[in-house]
Amino acid sequence: MSQRVTRKLEAFTAEDPLGRAPGDDPWAAFREIERIELDLEFQFRHSLGKLSRFFLELENRKLFGTTCPACGKVWMPPRVHCAEELAVTEWTELPGRGTLQASVSSAYTLTGAGGADRLVLGYVRLEGADTLLLQQIRNYGEAARLAPGLPVQAVWSEDSVGHPMESFWFEPA
Repeated sequence: MSQRVTRKLEAFTAEDPLGRAPGDDPWAAFREIERIELDLEFQFRHSLGKLSRFFLELENRKLFGTTCPACGKVWMPPRVHCAEELAVTEWTELPGRGTLQASVSSAYTLTGAGGADRLVLGYVRLEGADTLLLQQIRNYGEAARLAPGLPVQAVWSEDSVGHPMESFWFEPA
């Protein structure tokens, strides 16, 4: 008989990881496993809503956070409401300079491919901001340089990008 499911990789019975006899295994009826291969492609249309100005200004090579009119806290990334005062915030332009607070390196890049090209993300406190922005760090040289307190600056892409957040990254100043 031919295989009816062409994307089937295998079918098997999974063992009880606790080694129970079938009569004592409450999951015995659910141990028949089929694995299939699926290619999924998704396209989303997503409104950036009340924070759209942040993303629109990235196209102008500007970084905008928001300031609470009640307590003066500057949020970056921006927030529509101050989480502490619940006041509606106001837009504030911030410089592209700041300090690295923490970083992490991953062997997996945005494309999912592993290898020598590592994706490094860092939490950056921009000058004038009270909160931290998570963004990619590039051109840092030796990984040992990525210590808290490292001065960084925003660098803007000369190429077209798919998402506004890809239009800039931080590098050591």
